[in-house]
Amino acid sequence: MVGDSATTTGSELKNDRYLRALMRQPVDVTPVWMMRQAGRYLPEYKQTRALAGDFMSLCKNTELATEVTLQPLRRFPLDAAILFSDILTIPDAMGLGLYFETGEGPKFKRPILNRSDVEQLGIPDPEQELQYVMNAVRSIKKALNGDVPLIGFSGSPWTLATYMVEGGSSKAFTKIKKMAFAEPEALHALLDKLADAVILYLNAQIAAGAQSVMVFDTWGGVLSPRDYKLFSLQYMHKIVDGLTRENDGRKVPVTLFTKNAGMWLEAIAATGCDAVGLDWTIDIADARKRVGDKVALQGNMDPSMLYAQPARIQQEVSDILAGYGYGSGHVFNLGHGIHLDVPPENAGVFVEAVHQLSKPYHQK
Repeated sequence: MVGDSATTTGSELKNDRYLRALMRQPVDVTPVWMMRQAGRYLPEYKQTRALAGDFMSLCKNTELATEVTLQPLRRFPLDAAILFSDILTIPDAMGLGLYFETGEGPKFKRPILNRSDVEQLGIPDPEQELQYVMNAVRSIKKALNGDVPLIGFSGSPWTLATYMVEGGSSKAFTKIKKMAFAEPEALHALLDKLADAVILYLNAQIAAGAQSVMVFDTWGGVLSPRDYKLFSLQYMHKIVDGLTRENDGRKVPVTLFTKNAGMWLEAIAATGCDAVGLDWTIDIADARKRVGDKVALQGNMDPSMLYAQPARIQQEVSDILAGYGYGSGHVFNLGHGIHLDVPPENAGVFVEAVHQLSKPYHQK
């Protein structure tokens, strides 16, 4: 489906319902894609990753990164592709020495310990230190051939900072919270630098062909309401203000997603973003009442629902669609990334259910 107002003079898309929904324009069915849709639940992904050798080698190989981005689109009638990459590309390009421990997730050889470490960080040039990401965007955009839009993304400054200060994943976030409360000026300097880096990075993705961008704030929900606005939201707001919002004759929508952020929906919507991502801990009907038509909403099925029988998955999709109600402005997604041991056929049931069951909500 191609719409007039979303495309204007831009390159034509065969299916632009994802972009139209983000702009709250009419669509024929509710668009759907899945966070981590290119990933470990697909056997073909595992084979491609084995060819690459390790995760970052896969990200940095243009041909293979393109291949894994396209794999879920060959299986399912998804309405968008998302760049295959990682949120930690920026801190890696800043020289922190990213590596992956088996079973333990990402780690940094040189974590940020103090203000001096922050001052020594350079802001990466997207077409130099991060050129492999831009090459992947260009390659994927070409391979998509206008079938569906391509989503670019970045981690939020706060979420990137948690990994950089903690030295990897964390459960208690004591190191970064110690910096936040004992040396706030050091953390603000880091977050400000990261916001500048993310603006450059996302704008370069847009210039390379990304038609929408998303900021993932995975760990914003570990903060108090006051500290969320102070250490996370204000820097995402800065990013929204600095982004290219039109390219190739088409508006470039931006989505902000903070996990466990149901209490801050109004504040997130007030940043000027086009859409707010929801996890599964908030009722989508309540979310729509609270933000009205200010932004589109993306979400928000519990990823674990994909372990259920097909009839249960279909019922959950039906309930969420009914909760959102009539009209555009809803991009259906999981409330977080798809789990690695989900049967691919269950993901297929989910995608098909969204398209089939949403039709009545878009009839004029």
